[in-house]
Amino acid sequence: MRLAPDAIDRILARWPVARMATLDAAGRAELVPVVFALCDGALWTPIDGKPKRGTELSRVRNLRRDPRVALLFDHYDDDWDRLWWLRVDGRGEVVPARGPAAERALAALRAKYPRYASGATAVSSGEPTLIRIAVERRLGWAARADLAIC
Repeated sequence: MRLAPDAIDRILARWPVARMATLDAAGRAELVPVVFALCDGALWTPIDGKPKRGTELSRVRNLRRDPRVALLFDHYDDDWDRLWWLRVDGRGEVVPARGPAAERALAALRAKYPRYASGATAVSSGEPTLIRIAVERRLGWAARADLAIC
């Protein structure tokens, strides 16, 4: 069954994590789990204060070269009548966390994630940076039309 638009809206507003795919220089998909917030019609994900291995993350390098991005949201259950998934395709851009739009996105991330709100994890690392994803397509599936999502 096609995922209903209102279910998609609830997932984007409330679901805690997505898998984000970007394309590396050879055109291979690179996946990474991300937190996100919906704000001003776009999805925003931070380059947060959790420890990182290198100086610039591959997702940042990838988006600077090719802005195409896909996010996958999904729910698995042993009861396969409760399965659903949502894929969002869009264009990502790396933006400094400055200005009114970025401030609203940071506030939305703090409101959604208690670790950011409490300061237990910094919402940004070094120069505050966000990834803004302009949504171009939303495609989803649910095992049942009457499935309660979020």
